[in-house]
Amino acid sequence: MVSRIDRKQVVTTALRLLNEVGLDGLTLRRIATELDVKAPALYWHFKNKQELLDEMATEMFRRMAVPLTGQGPDGSAFDGTWQELLLTACRGLRRALLGYRDGGKVFSGTRMTDSSFAAPLDGFLRRLTTAGFTLGEAVHAWWTAYNFTIGLVIEEQSVHPEPGRPETRDPAYDFDRREADLGDRYPLAARGGREMFGDLDRSFEAGLRIILAGIEATAGPGARAGR
Repeated sequence: MVSRIDRKQVVTTALRLLNEVGLDGLTLRRIATELDVKAPALYWHFKNKQELLDEMATEMFRRMAVPLTGQGPDGSAFDGTWQELLLTACRGLRRALLGYRDGGKVFSGTRMTDSSFAAPLDGFLRRLTTAGFTLGEAVHAWWTAYNFTIGLVIEEQSVHPEPGRPETRDPAYDFDRREADLGDRYPLAARGGREMFGDLDRSFEAGLRIILAGIEATAGPGARAGR
């Protein structure tokens, strides 16, 4: 039996439905209904939902690879500093994942289904090693910034679950109610929530500055020169 749908159709439909129903509402049965096929037809391409999520994350990466590495639309190489490259990559990753409902959760913990990640990663690490980082330093610098970005996106999407609608906030993040509940017992924790989840653009940029400062202090030629 040959399916009349292909993997690309399934993934494209799944990514579109993701924005409508979120990760919890995204089921193989729902995707099959959208494609006007029976659910078993999807198992011709994906054994289970996790395999589908892996392919979805891989497609998400393919779509974001060029802006993630700071290339121009014509494929021209990035010509800024390693700090600018890292900032560009993290900002591009956040922006791309925020374009999908639950994008951070879908991308986190999944496995790439092909080697499309390899060329961008290799080029990114080459830029860092050319700037004087050891391979280990370059990997740890990117891995730290990458995981911070993914984690922040997951938190951010729990506050603002609908892509492109930052004015829509989950009622659980009601600062006034939170501060009233904590009251005088935990004043710093009460006010801290507004700092963490109030202006998420500012929180993201502040975190990136901290990470950059840590990398500059502990890795690369500048850090070795100061030892």
